[in-house]
Amino acid sequence: MLQAVAALIGAFAGAPVLARELETGTFRYAWTQGFGRCRWTLAKLVALAVAVAAAGAAASVLFSWYYQPYFATRNQALYLTEWSPLAGGLFDLRGVVLAAWTLATFAIGALAGMLIRRVVPAVAATLAAYAALVFATGLYLRRHYLTPLIVRNLFNPPGSAWIVSQWWTKDGTFAATGVPTADGMPPMNLIGQVCPDILPGAGDGKPSLGGLADCFIRHGYTQWTSYQPASRFWPFQWIESGWLLAQSVLLIAVTLWLVRRRAT
Repeated sequence: MLQAVAALIGAFAGAPVLARELETGTFRYAWTQGFGRCRWTLAKLVALAVAVAAAGAAASVLFSWYYQPYFATRNQALYLTEWSPLAGGLFDLRGVVLAAWTLATFAIGALAGMLIRRVVPAVAATLAAYAALVFATGLYLRRHYLTPLIVRNLFNPPGSAWIVSQWWTKDGTFAATGVPTADGMPPMNLIGQVCPDILPGAGDGKPSLGGLADCFIRHGYTQWTSYQPASRFWPFQWIESGWLLAQSVLLIAVTLWLVRRRAT
């Protein structure tokens, strides 16, 4: 549920703040006052931006407090508790990133409201833009904030490592690639080609990593793993928060420029 905090707070606070005034026409009265349209826009945006960022920060503190016992006891239960601190869904809700995402969504909503000038379509556009940005960041951008570490024959990577990619070579040439897995298990089709004799029977579960490692090495295969260590949590937090803050400032500046250019 906390995954929706940044989207909902940002969209429902940012999109209506200008769109409602433009949709109803009440902006015309405000712009005839002595303080001017830019000061009027800043007064509406800045205070609300601080408030939504504070709300995102409060939600982040709450989640970090709730989740800390799992890290403190090195709990390795199933599902969420096996995730790396850098993995999407966990990284997004801790540290300073949630506040930055909430602020960025607010800025997207303010710009959408200025461009579309209707509350409901502006909210929908904000949520769509937020979803696209989140997926692009999680799938393509975040893993490249810093150069990943590359090691070979890491058949049992640390549970806190965020595996970016895995591939196999034989005698120095590329042999296969596989979906990154937390347990270092090669793809089953590659296991079937290289070590069919140790494939499990029906209901037997996965083959042991030790047996696979010995088999692959015996056949001349080398496993390469590209990963981000959990120690990069805070550098990643500051990098992501930095570019989100810069984006927010830029979007608000564009919104102010549009307000100045809009005729009454």
